[in-house]
Amino acid sequence: MNLTLRIWRQKGPEDKGRMVTYPVDDVSPDMSFLEMLDVLNERLILAGEDPVAFDHDCREGICGMCGLMINGDAHGPQRGTTACQLHMRQFTDGETIDIEPWRASAFPVIKDLVVNRSAFDKIIAAGGYVTAPTGSAPEAHSTPVAKANADAAFESAACIGCGACVAACPNGSGMLFTAAKLTQLSLLPQGQPERYTRVIGMVDAHDEAGFGGCTNAGECTPACPKGIPLNTIGRLNRDYLAATAKGAGNTPGS
Repeated sequence: MNLTLRIWRQKGPEDKGRMVTYPVDDVSPDMSFLEMLDVLNERLILAGEDPVAFDHDCREGICGMCGLMINGDAHGPQRGTTACQLHMRQFTDGETIDIEPWRASAFPVIKDLVVNRSAFDKIIAAGGYVTAPTGSAPEAHSTPVAKANADAAFESAACIGCGACVAACPNGSGMLFTAAKLTQLSLLPQGQPERYTRVIGMVDAHDEAGFGGCTNAGECTPACPKGIPLNTIGRLNRDYLAATAKGAGNTPGS
C-alpha cells in the first residue's frame, strides 16, 4: 500500500508543534502500525532527518506504552486493540492517516507522539495498593469470594494504564482508569480495610493531577483496548459517597 501520513511533530514541551506530511510506500498489510512507523523512521534517519518519537515497549498489547490518536480514534479504528496490535490491513491503499499524541492537560507532550503519563502514577501512589498486613498467600478456598465480585475485579485488573480513556474523553477525565484500579481491590477481601480511605485519596489525586471531571459521556469504554465497562465508574461513585458519609481520611491507613 501507498499511504500519506500526517504526523504531529513537536520538538519539546515548549514547542508549538505542527502536523507534518510524510508519504510512505510499499506498506505490507501484514505490518503492525508501529512497524510501519519503524519503516518511516528508518527512511528519515537515512535522509538525515529526526525520526518520529513514539512510545512502545512490549508490542503485545500488554504494557500500555503505545498511545496514539489515529484518525481521531484512540489506538485506531479497531475496537479492543492497542496501537501496537493494530495491523495495516485495517487501512486502504492511498489513504491519508492522521497520527497525534494523547490530548489531555494531564498528559503534556514530551516530544512528537510521546506524552508524560506520570499523573497516573500519582493516582496509584495515593492508594492503589494494599498496606494492611495480609500474611502469606492463603489456601485458595479459605476466604470465599463471590464469583460476580471475582469476575468484576479480574475485569478491572485487565486495565493496562495506557490512557486511551483520557484521550477519548471530551473532558480529559481519568475516571475509568481510577475506577478500574479501585475496583480490582475494593471487591476483594484484601482491599476492605482501606476501601474508603483509598477512594478518597485516589479521587483527590486524580483531580489534583489536572484530569477533568466525568460527565458520563461514555467515550472512555469504547476506546479502552481491554473493554473496562462504564459501570466501573458507578462503583467508584458509590464508594466515594459512602466514604464521604463515613468521614474517611485522605490516605490509606489513616
